[in-house]
Amino acid sequence: MLRALIVLSLTLAGLMAPAAAKAGPAAWQATPCTGDFGDQASRVTCGMLAVDETRGGHSGRRVVIPVAIVKASAPRAGAPPVFFLHGGPGGDVVDSVAGWIRRQRSDEMAAVDQDWVFFDQRGSGLATPLLDCGTVPMNDAGPLSEAAARALIACGARQKAAGIDLGQYNERQVALDIQDLRKALGYRQIDLVGGSYGTSIAMAVLRHAPEGVRAVVLDSPWPPEATWAQGGPRMVADALRVVLAKCAADAVCAGRYPTLEKDVDAMAARFLASPQSGKARSYRAEDLGGFLMDAAYSADGARQLPADLDAMSRGDFSALEVHRADRSPYVEGQHLTHLCKEEIPFEDARKLVEEAAGDPVARLLVPSMLRYFEVCQAWPVGKPDPRDGAPQSSDVPTLFIAAEIDPGCPPSLARAAVARFSKGQLFIASNATHGVSSGSACARRMIRAFLANPEATVDGDCLTAQAQPFEFQYPES
Repeated sequence: MLRALIVLSLTLAGLMAPAAAKAGPAAWQATPCTGDFGDQASRVTCGMLAVDETRGGHSGRRVVIPVAIVKASAPRAGAPPVFFLHGGPGGDVVDSVAGWIRRQRSDEMAAVDQDWVFFDQRGSGLATPLLDCGTVPMNDAGPLSEAAARALIACGARQKAAGIDLGQYNERQVALDIQDLRKALGYRQIDLVGGSYGTSIAMAVLRHAPEGVRAVVLDSPWPPEATWAQGGPRMVADALRVVLAKCAADAVCAGRYPTLEKDVDAMAARFLASPQSGKARSYRAEDLGGFLMDAAYSADGARQLPADLDAMSRGDFSALEVHRADRSPYVEGQHLTHLCKEEIPFEDARKLVEEAAGDPVARLLVPSMLRYFEVCQAWPVGKPDPRDGAPQSSDVPTLFIAAEIDPGCPPSLARAAVARFSKGQLFIASNATHGVSSGSACARRMIRAFLANPEATVDGDCLTAQAQPFEFQYPES
C-alpha cells in the first residue's frame, strides 16, 4: 500500500508539473489503485485526469481528478460505460469504490453488465486542489453558527489568496471534465447515474455538454429550478410531518407518543424563544434544525425520530449531543463553490423567511439557511450562469426515482421536473428515504433494467409490491 501511495504521489507531481509553465489539453495517466478490492482487484483500473483549472485561460494551474474504473462482471455486448456522479456538493466516491463493489448492491446494479466509472469531482475527495475548510459545523441546513459562517468566509479568502480560481469549481466545469474524461478513455457513448446533488450534475451535463450521453438515471433528483436555502426550511418541515403522520397512523407509535406532533411544535417554539439547556450544554434553534435535516435524510434516523423527539420534548437532548460530532459531511469549499454559483444567486432571503413563517419546525432552519446568503456574498465565484437556475428539459431517456421521505430532494421536485423530459419515467418509493437505490434492491434492479433498454417502459411494480413497512425504532425498556 505504501509503495502504491508513493507511486501515486510521484505521478500526481508529474501531472501537475507542466501546469506551472502553461495551460494545455486534458491528460490521462494510468496509476496504481489503492484500497482493498479483495478478489475483485482484477476488475479495477485507476488513473488521473489533469485538465486546466480555467479552460481558455492562461494561469497554467491544473486540476487533477482521480478515477477508478470497474469492469463489468458479465459484460453486455455494445453496452456503454456508466459514469457515476456523486452527491454533495462536496462529496466523494473514489475512496469508497473498494467497499462499494464488495457490497450486495454491486451485484444488482454497479458493474454487472456495464463498466462503471467513478471519479471525484474537481475540488473534492482525492482531487487536487482540495477545497477543504477544516472542521466547520455545517450540513445541508447551512452554517450552524455565526462562527461557522465566519470560518467559511475566511476559508474562501485563503483559497483565493492561494491562487485558486473558485469560479471554476461548479457544475459547468464538472460537465466539461466529464467530456474530457469520456474522450480520454475513448468512449463514444456513456450513461450517467447521479445520486442526490449528482443528479444536478447530470442535468448540467445535459445542459452544457451533452455529447455522447445515451441515458440518465436520477436517484433523489435535485433539478436546477429548486431552491436550496429558500425552500429548505419548508422541505425539512414537510419531511418531518410525513414521518409524524406515519407515527400517528401506526398503533404502537401512536400509543407511545399520542401527542407527538403537538409536543414537537411546542418544543420548536421553545427553541425559537431561547436556547435550551441540556446536561452537556445549551442548544440553539439551528442545532435542532440541523439535527432534523440529517435525521430525516436517513432510514435509521427517520425511524428513530419519534423516540428522539419525544425524549427531547421532555428535556433529554442526548440525540443532539451525538449529532454534534457529525456536522460537516462535505469538503466545505467545494460545497460552497457550487451553491454560491448555482443555487443562492437564484434565491431570495426575504422569501425564505416568509415561506417558513407559518411552521415552527421550518423556522428552526431559518438562521442557518440565511447564513448561506451571508457566506456566498463573500465567496469569489463570479457571476452565475442564468441557465443554471432555469428548468431543464431533454429528449434523452431519463429515469427519475424519488423517495417519499426526503428533506433535501422531495418527490414534488421530481414530479415537476419529469414533465419536461420527453422520455422521462418517474417512480416514487413509498416509505423510502433519500438515496433510494442504496436501500432498495428493487430500485437497483430497475436502474439496471432501464440502462439495458432506455427506450422501454420500466416495470416499477416491485417498489409497491416489495415496499417494506415503516417500522419505527424504540428505546429498549
